[in-house]
Amino acid sequence: MEAESVVELPRGAQWQYEPKWDGFRCLLIRDGQRLRMQSKGGRDLVRYFPEVASAASALDADSFILDGELIIRLDDGYSFDALLQRIHPAASRVKRLAGETPANFIAFDLLRAADADLAALALAKRRPALETFARREFRSSPVFALSPASRNYAEAKRWLRRVEDGHDGVIAKRLDLAYRGGTRDGMQKIKLLRSADCVVGGFRYAEKKQGGRKVVGSLLLGLYDESGLLHHVGFTSGIKASDRPGLTDKFEKILSESSFTGKAPGGPSRWSTKRSATWQAVRPVHVVEVCYDHVSGDRFRHGTKILRWRPDKKPSQCRMDQLRQKSAKARREMVVKPDDRQGRAGTAGT
Repeated sequence: MEAESVVELPRGAQWQYEPKWDGFRCLLIRDGQRLRMQSKGGRDLVRYFPEVASAASALDADSFILDGELIIRLDDGYSFDALLQRIHPAASRVKRLAGETPANFIAFDLLRAADADLAALALAKRRPALETFARREFRSSPVFALSPASRNYAEAKRWLRRVEDGHDGVIAKRLDLAYRGGTRDGMQKIKLLRSADCVVGGFRYAEKKQGGRKVVGSLLLGLYDESGLLHHVGFTSGIKASDRPGLTDKFEKILSESSFTGKAPGGPSRWSTKRSATWQAVRPVHVVEVCYDHVSGDRFRHGTKILRWRPDKKPSQCRMDQLRQKSAKARREMVVKPDDRQGRAGTAGT
C-alpha cells in the first residue's frame, strides 16, 4: 500500500494519523518456519537483517503478515545511512553490523493473523487487531515496537510542530478502507522535505577537472509515466567535491547508448556552454531520493539536492505522479515526535 504525497494534513473523522518513519518499508511474512521480509521493490531483506528475522521467528505467533518499517537507532539518533550499510554482498559484514547496529521493526498494520485475512477489513478493524497482536507478541521482544496512531487532528498537528530525528513527516490513512496494495488512494504522506525518488538516466561532467581527471558535475534525473516511458525531469546540483570521484567511477561503469525513452535532456541554449550541455547516458538502474522546491510542467524548476540513495526501490517505482500534488499551497516544514505513552522504537509497543 503506497502513500500519495500531499502538502496539507487531511482532516475528518475518516482519517487516522501516524508518524512517517525514516527507514526501509518492509512486509514481514511468516508462515510456520518460512519467513520473508519483503521490501517495496520486492527484494527479500532477510539476509541483510538477520537479527530481525531471528526475532520474528521467535515470536509465539507462527503465521502472520505485518506491514512496518525497519529502522536503526544509534546513540545520536536514527540513521538511514546505517540501513544502507546493510545492503552489502558480504555476509560477514552484514553479520558484524547486525551486532554493532541492530535494527528494529516498527509495525503499523496487520494483514494476516493465523488463518484470518485482515487485509480485506477496514483499517478501523485492522488497527485494534494490530494492537492486540502487539500486546501479546511484542512485550518480550526488544526488536519489535508498535507505531503510534491517533484519530485526533489536533494531536497530529502537534506532531507536525515538533522535531525529532528519525521521523520525516506524518502518514494519514483512511479508516474506512481495506488494505489497498499497489494504490495510493487510501494513504497520504506529509513530509518534512518535498522529495521524490528518481532514476539516474545520465550525467554531465564538471567543467573543471578534479585531481587531473574529469568528474561528474551533475546527475540527470528521470521518472516513468503511465505508459512506461522514462522522461528527463531535472538534474542535481551542489554535489560535494569529495563525492564526485566515487560517483564518476559508479556511473562510468554503466555508460549506455541511450536511457531516456520519453523526453530527453535538451541541447545547448544561450544559458549554457557547449560543454555543459553535453551529457552521458547510463543504464537506468540506480534510484536516488532528491529534494526540490518547485515543479513546472512535470519537471523540477531548479536543481535538486541528493538526500540519499535508494537501493531498496526498483527504478520502475519512480513514477511521474510523485510530482502531482493535490494542493498548490507551500509545503511547511514538518516532523513527528510520537507520545512516549504510545510506544517508541527499540521498546515494546503498548
